Amino acid sequence: MSKQINVALIGNPNTGKTSVFNALTGLNQKVGNYPGITVEKKEGICKLPRGVKAHIIDLPGTYSLNASSLDENVVIELLLNKNDKDFPDIAVVVTDVENLKRNLLLFTQIKDLEIPTLLVINMADRMRYKGISLDIDYLEEHLQTKIALISTRKNEGIDNLKHLIANYKEVSVTPCINASDIDKEYFENLQKAFPNQLLYKLWLVITQDVNFGKTDRNEIEAVANFKTKSKADLKRLQQKETIKRYQFINNVLKHGQAIDVSQAKDLRSKLDRILTHKVWGYVIFFVILLTIFQAIYDWSSVPMDFIDNAFASLSEWTKNQLPEGAFTSLLAEGIIPGLGGIVIFIPQIAFLFLFISVLEESGYMSRVVFLMDRVMRRFGLSGKSVVPLISGTACAIPAIMATRNIESWKERLITILVTPFTTCSARLPVYLIIISLIIPEGRFLGLGYQALTLMLLYLIGFATAVLAAKILNNVLKIKSKTFFVVEMPNYKLPMIKNVALTVLEKTKSFVFGAGKIILAISIILWFLASYGPGDDFNNAETIIKTEYASQQLSEEEINQHIASYKLEHSYIGITGRAIEPAIRPLGYDWKIGIAIVSSFAAREVFVGTLATIYSVGNDDEATIKNRMAAEVNPILGGPLFNFASGISLLLFYAFAMQCMSTLAVVKKETNSWKWPTLQLFIMSGFAYIVALIAYQFLK
Repeated sequence: MSKQINVALIGNPNTGKTSVFNALTGLNQKVGNYPGITVEKKEGICKLPRGVKAHIIDLPGTYSLNASSLDENVVIELLLNKNDKDFPDIAVVVTDVENLKRNLLLFTQIKDLEIPTLLVINMADRMRYKGISLDIDYLEEHLQTKIALISTRKNEGIDNLKHLIANYKEVSVTPCINASDIDKEYFENLQKAFPNQLLYKLWLVITQDVNFGKTDRNEIEAVANFKTKSKADLKRLQQKETIKRYQFINNVLKHGQAIDVSQAKDLRSKLDRILTHKVWGYVIFFVILLTIFQAIYDWSSVPMDFIDNAFASLSEWTKNQLPEGAFTSLLAEGIIPGLGGIVIFIPQIAFLFLFISVLEESGYMSRVVFLMDRVMRRFGLSGKSVVPLISGTACAIPAIMATRNIESWKERLITILVTPFTTCSARLPVYLIIISLIIPEGRFLGLGYQALTLMLLYLIGFATAVLAAKILNNVLKIKSKTFFVVEMPNYKLPMIKNVALTVLEKTKSFVFGAGKIILAISIILWFLASYGPGDDFNNAETIIKTEYASQQLSEEEINQHIASYKLEHSYIGITGRAIEPAIRPLGYDWKIGIAIVSSFAAREVFVGTLATIYSVGNDDEATIKNRMAAEVNPILGGPLFNFASGISLLLFYAFAMQCMSTLAVVKKETNSWKWPTLQLFIMSGFAYIVALIAYQFLK
């Protein structure tokens, strides 16, 4: 049986930590949450020399062990708790060759915890370009560690890194400096009070709001003859510690690193002047968005048509090949159409994540955050709120988790409450199917009407989030002031491997996350649509044949009338009829009503629900899109999905809180049912009113 060791991957943001993680783990990785909290956790398995396996945890990015946010606390608590199952046998600190001085602060702090700490210097391929040279032997000697000089872009040094991790017992645990020199008397008393504890661990417990086994700040204060300092004094000591560490780092780098400024070639400042310009920056961002949405439509049309037809054919084939009965009906009319309703959108979801990943990998997304801060500040949001609002275009759940780096509670609360207005990828299937039904395929200046409509929906969602933040800012009387700090990473060509892994991971989590819900709901909906109470449902065939006896209808037409009558008098039909009076003013019939109610589980269920409802009792091979296009408005006649009802539906989904998972995360993050309840009723009420006005005006 091969041995497994725990490896903690730690580093500042933008040092290429994710690239190192991907290089080590490849496809052997998974994403979850840390126990008890909603901070994302990436972990994977790496095979090392001599049959050793490494369990690698990619910890949240942090600048130091002086935590200022909840996700940074995750790093400290793991490093302090030896009883944690993920406590590292070795800490691998990833640094960027261009920002070595700043990155080494975190490295020296972790060394003080007496954990074997390996230093990885990433982006080595940029050294010649930036005129940087390193004396690795000198650095290893004075930092008392082993150093892996790597380039994840060129896949250089990875084997050496694996070798060093496998031989982690050879890595020194001696601290770089003696931090207790900042106040010898205080630290001597602290050591006397807790002779069996590591001094730097005690210092972190005193200065940070973290857990450390069974020892906490209150216990330290209760120990006889030991008095903790005031918060102001502790802050001053922390500053002295940081200065002492940087003095050590400067002395080491003075001899271990040389930078020839004359050789450094820097396009970054020139690009920044254009991309963050107060006018051209917004124009360029707008053009990029237009290009993305047009590409989502143009590139995915062929695979989407193929998938749509394939599922329609599979459903028909299942009916023809399997014996008649409840199981065949469940497969052909419930499960297959329900799954087809989500699988059809894989191409567009994948392209969306592809573009987002490329923008992040290239370093451009940080410029977008900087640009948008100018706008956000006027609406009472923290500059850091931009990150959750932009990442909300993928999914509101991790976006709400990302608010943990906002220090002000009120600003964080406002960001949590307005983030669901931004258009997430779960809304994309609803938007795409409705847009394809009501918006023509023509073009304006080379841009498709459908792509422009999709972009407009994204902009409406973002604008509503910002306006809602302004209202909440006034209602909650926020007086706190924070300063926006964002690091501008260097521009770089996106790594194909990183982009591919991101697209694969995000699309997989979207499909399987939604797929489980859709499969369960498809089975329930099929049952509710295939059975019903009373004589109307059971005697449907006799009733229809009697009613249409005088008309010369073909057998196919009679069967369609029977299927429609059965559906109307099934359990789902009765439920839909009950809620129909409330939704008819919006231009919806009872079938759309059922889809709206069921999509509360997840927005994307809307299409799967309609796919299941329209498939029950149908023998034709029509696709979901064709069946929806053929639906007739029972009151006004004409297509049910016309321009007025379609716009009404789009606006309803743009504003409604149709996602119970998001509500659950909001409850967890705010530790109260008050805020998600208000969110549900206010957003859904607003969505209903806007959809009502839109339909009544447009019809």
